[in-house]
Amino acid sequence: MPGGRISDDSHDPEPEAVSVEIPRIERIHDLLASISLNEFDPAADLLPLAHTDRFGALEETINLFALQLDVTVREHRQTIRELEVSRRELEDKLTTIEEQRAAIRTMSTPVVELWDDVLALPIVGVVDSRRADEMIADLLERVTQARARCVIIDLTGVELVDTATAGHFLRLIATTKLVGTFCVITGLSPRIAGAMTELGVDLGGTPTLATLKDGLKACFAHLGRAAARRSP
Repeated sequence: MPGGRISDDSHDPEPEAVSVEIPRIERIHDLLASISLNEFDPAADLLPLAHTDRFGALEETINLFALQLDVTVREHRQTIRELEVSRRELEDKLTTIEEQRAAIRTMSTPVVELWDDVLALPIVGVVDSRRADEMIADLLERVTQARARCVIIDLTGVELVDTATAGHFLRLIATTKLVGTFCVITGLSPRIAGAMTELGVDLGGTPTLATLKDGLKACFAHLGRAAARRSP
């Protein structure tokens, strides 16, 4: 009717009902449960396809889904295992590299006992904060073990000095003096000496000599004076 409500008596056809036995539904439940618990076994858990009705088509689709999911899960697990192996190999390599670096640092900065009561610390290469800390710790340990009274810090192998490096050297010198050892610096090239002067580095009266031999002579002289003072 005009201006009125048009009624529609047409109805969609009722969907066709499918009769399904309870055990078939229970098997689907069991299959999905095995998947969720990561216990799916294709040989044992797939649905039997013994029916050709519409529910059978659904069972077949569920089986395909389960198989595809199983393949994906297996590939994912394999990828995780490979990544874990790669991670362990990388950690081993990093450990080896760090051990090699530590060995190189030890070899490049050995604390050498030149004579009774006299230790030498020849420094080669660049000195950063970490290496400076290790040098200080190693030197203090050796001074304590050897009961050394003199330390020669040899800078022959140092080619570059900046503000940070100079600060590390000052820490090293101050540490040796704090434990009561006589400290001498040797091998200070004119270029390094000039750079330290420009940086305003004050060695605090620490003797600076040309060669390690000169440093050893200075230590002998210091030990001789100390012995003379102790003599009655």
